[in-house]
Amino acid sequence: MLVFSPNFAPMTDYLELFINLIKQPLIQAVLYIIGSLVVAKLADWIIRTVLSRLANQTSSTIDDRIIQILHRPIYYSILFMGLGISIKLLQLPDIITFVFIGLFKSIAILIWSVALFQAFMHFINWYSQQSKGKSIVQTHTLPLFDNVGKVIIFMVAGYFIFISWGVNVTGWLASTTIVAMVVALAAKDTVANLFAGFFIMADTPYKLDDYINLDGGERGYVKHIGLRSTRIMTRDDIEITLPNSLIANSKIINESGGPKENERLRIPISVAYGSDIDKVRSLLTEISKASESVCENPAPRVRFRSFGDSGLIFQLLFWIEKPEDRGRIVDEINSTIYKRFIDENIEI
Repeated sequence: MLVFSPNFAPMTDYLELFINLIKQPLIQAVLYIIGSLVVAKLADWIIRTVLSRLANQTSSTIDDRIIQILHRPIYYSILFMGLGISIKLLQLPDIITFVFIGLFKSIAILIWSVALFQAFMHFINWYSQQSKGKSIVQTHTLPLFDNVGKVIIFMVAGYFIFISWGVNVTGWLASTTIVAMVVALAAKDTVANLFAGFFIMADTPYKLDDYINLDGGERGYVKHIGLRSTRIMTRDDIEITLPNSLIANSKIINESGGPKENERLRIPISVAYGSDIDKVRSLLTEISKASESVCENPAPRVRFRSFGDSGLIFQLLFWIEKPEDRGRIVDEINSTIYKRFIDENIEI
């Protein structure tokens, strides 16, 4: 027969006290918070050390970037799960529990939405570099994927946030469809701009930093391509915001398009009948070659075009590097031609 000593009684009491203490909702809630924090820290450490080391062994950098982006949402997801369980264990009033759980879910959804969008854009940028212009994902189409990604990811995020607050999304979607039709009719210009923005980004008649001219007279560098509008910066450092629907219905001259950005200028010159045409040709060639603003290759050329009513019509053709410098260079060349022709006694 086994006989327990009375000395063991206090230990039994302490154990019973400890068990009863653990059963307290507040203590359990605190333990869950501590446990979730420990698990979150452990998961974060594993991702940032173990997985990062494995990613560093690959030749690609995209996996490194995605790991850097996703480790934080995973950390907060584990932490919010522990906080949610803790709130339920405290047996607070239903409305308070509902609000806290809804807040935790909403914050987690927003964190994941931002992280997924960042990961998506990093992947798109990486893929555009890998494809080397052989797919639709290219440098000039990145704004399109940027805008489409934002719309899709944050619409899905909004859907799940509504669900987390117990909102009947089906009924809302039906109502939203009707409202969207009314809004589309009332804001047809805005809708037209949005569709035009998608087509501009897909068709890419221009890209960022291109120098464009519109038939309305606007011209400048493209600084932003959005869903609703495009912004260009003029030579006077004035930013012009143009609705995409206006641009879509305009003739666009992209002076930065083509294999090179260089632009050829043509300057007509009329000299009096009886002038030495060889001397005129030589002077025009010399003037254009002496200018630092004129490209050496292709070389400047002079053409005798026609016999005018009051003079012989020549044309000086040369290339410049930047289309936006056209006005300044034409002024420079014309001024030099006028001075040299006076010095050489050639009547204009």
